[in-house]
Amino acid sequence: MRIISGKYKGKIISPPKNFSARPTTDFAREGLFNIIDNNFKIEDLEVMDLFSGTGSISFEFASRASKKIYLYESNRLHFGFILKTIKELKFEQIIKAFNRDVFKSMARLNEQFDLIFADPPFRLQELDTIPDLVFNNKLLKEGGWLILEHPGSFNFTNHPHFLRHRNYGSVNFSFFK
Repeated sequence: MRIISGKYKGKIISPPKNFSARPTTDFAREGLFNIIDNNFKIEDLEVMDLFSGTGSISFEFASRASKKIYLYESNRLHFGFILKTIKELKFEQIIKAFNRDVFKSMARLNEQFDLIFADPPFRLQELDTIPDLVFNNKLLKEGGWLILEHPGSFNFTNHPHFLRHRNYGSVNFSFFK
């Protein structure tokens, strides 16, 4: 996988062979960041990345100079890779990685974010509860977005905070405000 734009544009990030995370494709990330860039000033964003996996989404935000990025990943192997990559790339902004359970962490956070990105394992039974957890715990700032990556079998159009849906091949994003 590679960083698409910003200071680290073209940088290849190679997770170990035994990695079980499913990174968001370059094609989907490019489409996603076009939408984000057309709606926000990326440099001003405070971002939370849930189920970070390889960290590719957070590294894209960091490369584009987002102000603050928090990554949450419960898998120790994935978390170790994220820490290693953060150290290697020497990002200048606040970027913190946490090796914690996302669901427990969301209930305890006392901070709000401009944008929350969640890419849970597609087999996660609680996947459909993520939007409610974000909104019930008031994790978004006024005007902020939740972007949820999910399989095509999920439909969130009836959720009260649903904004739009986009798909890029087999990658689906639902946006909430």
